[in-house]
Amino acid sequence: MTRHLLKRLRQIVARWLMPDEDQGQTPVKPEPVSGSAAAKPNAPQEVPPQHPQAAQERPTKGIKEMKKITSVSDIRRYFHNNKEPVYFISATNFNLLGIGDWVGNFRHITYIDCFDGRQKNIFVPKTKFPRDFESIEDINNYLLEHKEVIDYLQSRGGKGTATFLMFDEHTEEICEQLGLSVAFPPAELRSRMDNKIETVRIGNKVGVPSVPNVLAKVNSYAHLQEVSEELGTDLVIQSAFGDSGHTTFFVSNEDEYYKYAEEIEAEPEVKIMKRINCRGSAIEACSTRCGTVVGPLMTELVGFKTLTPYKGGWCGNEMFAGAFTQEVRDKAREYTFKFGEALRDEGYRGYFELDFLIDMDTDEVYLGELNPRVTGASSLTNVAAFAHSDVPLFLFHLLEFSDQDFDINIEEINERWSHPDSIDSWSQLVIKHTDESVDLLTQAPQSGVWRMSEDGSIGYDHYNYHPHAAESEQEAFFMRISGVGDFRYEGADLGILITRGRLMNDNFELTPRAKAWIDGIRGQFAGQALQDPAIEEAAVSHAIGGSNFKIL
Repeated sequence: MTRHLLKRLRQIVARWLMPDEDQGQTPVKPEPVSGSAAAKPNAPQEVPPQHPQAAQERPTKGIKEMKKITSVSDIRRYFHNNKEPVYFISATNFNLLGIGDWVGNFRHITYIDCFDGRQKNIFVPKTKFPRDFESIEDINNYLLEHKEVIDYLQSRGGKGTATFLMFDEHTEEICEQLGLSVAFPPAELRSRMDNKIETVRIGNKVGVPSVPNVLAKVNSYAHLQEVSEELGTDLVIQSAFGDSGHTTFFVSNEDEYYKYAEEIEAEPEVKIMKRINCRGSAIEACSTRCGTVVGPLMTELVGFKTLTPYKGGWCGNEMFAGAFTQEVRDKAREYTFKFGEALRDEGYRGYFELDFLIDMDTDEVYLGELNPRVTGASSLTNVAAFAHSDVPLFLFHLLEFSDQDFDINIEEINERWSHPDSIDSWSQLVIKHTDESVDLLTQAPQSGVWRMSEDGSIGYDHYNYHPHAAESEQEAFFMRISGVGDFRYEGADLGILITRGRLMNDNFELTPRAKAWIDGIRGQFAGQALQDPAIEEAAVSHAIGGSNFKIL
């Protein structure tokens, strides 16, 4: 039955779109080579044909290392002169927009071509093979085993440093075969740190409090009432892993419990929290041998129905100097530094993000969750004024995983980055398809700079790859995710809009300008209905991200 539906689906798509010249080929995994790699059955070929784009980009030997890096200017010079390849491998390049401006020989390898081939430092394999992805790790492993990617890596020297949004043990195995070093702690450790239950325990050890909670296995609604008696009846329940938009359940009565009972009872342990009147916030940091570098506190856009179909789902951020009170900002930074030091004690080092919940009734700051990685907020953290006056936070991560010796005054940097003058105002919107409809996109907006007219209408202004190209609040940088030929379904990522200034008011409501941008961007998409529920179901299940995993 499924095979029949897929056949019908491909026939429909073929009638609407030009066929791909490269259909019918199969993925190529690395072939064995002689010598030291012979023991690894999937090791890459030594001398594959050069990729034409990369032929002129082959790096020379690495730069002569400095004796010791002791200042921000040293960090700038070190990475500016870098000759060894550094890669960010992911579904898109969104998370590390603009990092290539700071790091020599930095390249993105992505599954989705958000820039229609116009961006030189992004490599996207031309041939796509039918594959059902269940996670972003699957996407990254697919890319690393793709012959075009292997050829591209080899044409640039065959070695280098790989960074990811997400990866697993299989990713590590492939990277070892390809001669790539992974600039993150081991996947097994990252997975343990990613556990929301473990986050609570680490926070408790170092005095970083969570919302009043209990950790327990739940067998029934009666059992839930029993274990959470001290928390009241209005509860928030989270599973250990997963995107908060999909694995956070709001329960205040038995009927609400049974909507999610199957998921809750399947978990070996859940986090049961008292529901508070709170606002979401995010802060990114990097744990290094010299201490934890802490960025500014950002507000979070959560659950807006015009942006996401998921209650409690993240859909953007704001960065501005006056986010919350000074007391709240100071407390969040203090907690983040403590948590970063605790992570290093656990063996984790490098980039991470913490979500904090700010109680609007008491101004208490509570730990929400840990993301041990670059995140969707990294696009703002690494383009703001404090980053450009010194260096982006991600460069501290790369430095921590380099062989270069350094001794940096982290306290001085943190003090400078906490100053309001160091924080300019930026906002981003992650725009998803919120309708229950499914169709095939026949029109989609270009990535680049868009301009808003006085009447609220928008128009494409010019191509650019960097948010800084939006020079005023009347302009915005838009990065398209879903393009012509992609399926548009509930929850599909359409794109990300980044602009200067705020997009929420002090009551955490979308501003008229935000609503105009959302309506304007949505109006640039058009699709053709599939008109068959069975075909729609097959389309969604085989679309990237269709299994409800986050690709950003």
